[in-house]
Amino acid sequence: MLEVMFVIIILGIVSSIGAEVIARVYESYIIQRAQHRAAVKTELAALQIANRLSAVIPGTQKRIRVSDSGYESLESSFTGSGDDYKGLKWVGSDMDSFSTAATPGWSGLCDVNASVALKPTLDILTPGSNLDLAASVMTNLGADFSVFLPSLYFPYDDNAYVIGGYDSAASTLRFVSVGGSPIPTLIQEHYKLAWTSYALVVEDNSEGGKDLNLYHNFRPTPDEAYTNGTRSLLLHNVSTFRLKGAGSTLRFKVCKHERISKDVNITVCKEKAVF
Repeated sequence: MLEVMFVIIILGIVSSIGAEVIARVYESYIIQRAQHRAAVKTELAALQIANRLSAVIPGTQKRIRVSDSGYESLESSFTGSGDDYKGLKWVGSDMDSFSTAATPGWSGLCDVNASVALKPTLDILTPGSNLDLAASVMTNLGADFSVFLPSLYFPYDDNAYVIGGYDSAASTLRFVSVGGSPIPTLIQEHYKLAWTSYALVVEDNSEGGKDLNLYHNFRPTPDEAYTNGTRSLLLHNVSTFRLKGAGSTLRFKVCKHERISKDVNITVCKEKAVF
């Protein structure tokens, strides 16, 4: 009987140690799985952000204020702390139709002399362009030309020149004045074409946390309200989103927290620089 009791005691000790080891192994697995999931999601979101920001048209970047959703130029001084801002808005050039085919939708080059000769029709000649392709790509991506029109930007010129029509056979784009938009008085050799603005905005979610949302498909002008666009969830449960601009470089940091249990959370951060 005494031997049986010793055996039972020893088995109890071994089982308690084994149970604790198994519990710790399982806890470690849960934490590592949560860290991996959070890291993958954060990395994918950071890549999406970097890809979008790489097509920024210089001079169109605006910080979005929390108080009134108004805008401040990224080059201007901060009027508050980092918590007084909730995102970034910018106009992105149409790189999708630019790189779709060997002959791009728009070449980014303007024949200045020929364009001047076309006046006063307000057309510019853009050789090496397949403008029908550009229009098709924009439409497939969601551009609604009955609501807004694409805009053209020249270097070192923050004005958005609205394009009201085109002639694909002649490779010409036509400017129009809509809602007081300007007509260019100086035509430059290089340009970028845009059909939408973008915005990254941190907003409250239904769980009491914060989400990072991407807005797109709204007019490609620097001061257009991002709330007129289509919202897509980019990253759930964001704890930090910070941006800093310096010259032609944008640097951002995004952090996501993953809830493991009522009392345990982990946070994963990614930081990238975009030129």
